[in-house]
Amino acid sequence: MISFFPTYAQWIETTGAWRVHIHGMVTRPLPAASRRRTVAYAVVKRLLKMDEEQFLSPVFQARSEVFLRQRIAGQFVQIKVGSKVIDVGVSNRTGHFETSFDLDGPTVLENSVQTPVGPKLYFESVDIEKQFRPAQTTGYVQLVDPNGISVISDIDDTIKITNVADRRELLANTLLREFSAVTDMVNLYKMWSSSGAIFHYVSASPWQLSRPLTDFFSNSGLPDGSMHLKLFGLKDSTPLGRMRSSKKSKRDVILEIFDHFPNRKFILVGDSGERDPEVYTKVAQQRSSQIEGVAIRQVSSRRSKQKLESGLKLLRQAVADDKFRLFTTAEEIKDLIYVGKKH
Repeated sequence: MISFFPTYAQWIETTGAWRVHIHGMVTRPLPAASRRRTVAYAVVKRLLKMDEEQFLSPVFQARSEVFLRQRIAGQFVQIKVGSKVIDVGVSNRTGHFETSFDLDGPTVLENSVQTPVGPKLYFESVDIEKQFRPAQTTGYVQLVDPNGISVISDIDDTIKITNVADRRELLANTLLREFSAVTDMVNLYKMWSSSGAIFHYVSASPWQLSRPLTDFFSNSGLPDGSMHLKLFGLKDSTPLGRMRSSKKSKRDVILEIFDHFPNRKFILVGDSGERDPEVYTKVAQQRSSQIEGVAIRQVSSRRSKQKLESGLKLLRQAVADDKFRLFTTAEEIKDLIYVGKKH
């Protein structure tokens, strides 16, 4: 199975073309009798003290299944945009493939669709070896103008209730329960989107959750946008595997987005539960001219009070006072988009 992740395209003024960024993954389900599947189920059931009803629930079965897949390396991938067939590379050892290519303006215009968050270019996979039948896989890229306001947002405990500070609750909120949105943040992001902002979601959530998260955005009313998650490896010894550092750190991903849109202004939104203050500090130290606001939502954290206060202090030093907000409700930061528009 080929999965395409939500990405974006940037306008290249010098060539009059759109640079399209494609990212996806090739997988297949683990066999029903797989040792990895059996051990993963056993450990999760023990950690969450699951009964049979919970184990058989549609939420758990669907959510756990996205992790119980084998990544396929060496798969050649092509996509079709209109009448154009484009090679997008070969999946690597993690099953991922990623590439960029330029498309002329007329081709993009003919195959793009206007949506509530702006125009999107749609494409579909080409079934080279006839092994992905019966349905072709579709994907899209959001066409992002060179100028404007962009929001780079974390997901867990920023806009989705995850409770990262409690490992058991994190697992339960990931596997057992329907995703739940931070209601006032949904309303805020909808307001910002209607004001013309576009969104990039940069998170430590694993790539396997890209489809459930996309559905969550749609169902909750959150504006969709490009998605930048983390690599995740399933190991026999752990319930859901181990989070590995991706090739690109969260900071590197954000800086790459800044590089692709040098004339856009950015608002960074995260939370105090993990390392968002430190990550945003490093970004602000390098790209302060592109930042129009930084907002950190106060949530529970496993981190010591000393480390948290130290991280927030460094962030305050890196960002101008009128551009930094430590908040508990969305009402406290709703004007950041208008602060950005004034500059």
